[in-house]
Amino acid sequence: MTIHLHAPLNETALLSLSAGDLVFISGPVYTARDAAHQKMAQMLESGRPLPFAIRGQIIYYAGPCPTPPGKICNSLGPTTSSRMDIYTPALLAAGLKAMLGKGRRSLSVIEACRQEKAVYLAVIGGIAALTAQSVLKSEIIAWPELGPEAVHRLEIRDLPAIVINDCQGRDFYGIRGRRTEDGGQKG
Repeated sequence: MTIHLHAPLNETALLSLSAGDLVFISGPVYTARDAAHQKMAQMLESGRPLPFAIRGQIIYYAGPCPTPPGKICNSLGPTTSSRMDIYTPALLAAGLKAMLGKGRRSLSVIEACRQEKAVYLAVIGGIAALTAQSVLKSEIIAWPELGPEAVHRLEIRDLPAIVINDCQGRDFYGIRGRRTEDGGQKG
C-alpha cells in the first residue's frame, strides 16, 4: 500500500502508520544537524521560540551540499540520526512529529515517539542525488553562519521513506536483536 504524508503532520495520520511502512512525504521539511540541534535545545531550555513553528513538522537530519547555479538543491543525503538523540525528546515534547535520517535510535527516542505520537523515518543513505530530486524549493531560515548545518526549509514532493519507529513504540530494526539505551545492539 502506498501512503502519502503531507506536512505539517497530524496525529491521526501518524497513528495509522506501522514500522516497515513505505511512505511518500510532501510539504515543508526542515533540515537540521548537530549544531542546529544544540542551538534549538538551548532555545527550548531558555524559553525562547525556535526559528520555525515546530508543531506538526518534520526535521530531516541532513545538510544540503552547496547548490550550483540553476539548481534548486544539490545532493541531500541523511546523516546518522543517533547523533541527535540527546536533543530529540525535548523537540518531540515541543510538537515535532517526524524525523528523517538514517540508522537506529536510542530507546529513549523510541519511547518519546510513543509518548508524543511521533515517528522516525529513514531514507536510504547513498542516494543523496536522487533524494534531492524531491525538493521543489529550498531556503535557509536560520543560522546561515553554520554553512551546510544551517536550518533550511525545503518544500518537497513524494520523498520516499520507511517508517522505522512508529507511534506504538515498534522498531523496524528491532528484528535483529535487542537494543541498548545508546542505540547499540545486544544479541
